Amino acid sequence: MSNRKTIYEGRVVRLEIENGKWEIVRHKAAVAILAIQDGKMLMVKQYRPAIEAFTLEIPAGLIEDGEDVLTAAAREFAEECSLGGDLKVLSRFYSSPGFTDELLHLVHATNLNEAFGTPDEDEDITLEWIAPKDLIAGALEGSVRTSSPGIAAAYYALSMV
Repeated sequence: MSNRKTIYEGRVVRLEIENGKWEIVRHKAAVAILAIQDGKMLMVKQYRPAIEAFTLEIPAGLIEDGEDVLTAAAREFAEECSLGGDLKVLSRFYSSPGFTDELLHLVHATNLNEAFGTPDEDEDITLEWIAPKDLIAGALEGSVRTSSPGIAAAYYALSMV
């Protein structure tokens, strides 16, 4: 039987220690949205304090209490990109199950249209379009910093061609 102790609880994460040994980060589930237009993926460029650098990531955000995956994806897509569309779940995966329970839902947005959303006050993002192969190549050579959902989305995008 495991013995878990919470040692920190914040707005986004909770840190637990199991059996005095395993550090476990509890994190809300999240959505990440793959949108493709003219062969390019929609990315958000933003500064990430954890790595002290700017990243190119697909639009993403937390699933709030009471939301289902597609509702959260529609809200985040509108907030970050002022876009909407037809949404379909492609996959779901854990970001790093060795230490966190964060579950990511990869959602495909098609038939893009304008949508109104209220951006988070602390977000300073710009939108960029990039070819999936260029994102992967940039990540491999180190010129592009991205996230696991971004790489997963790029491979999905390439498989759709």
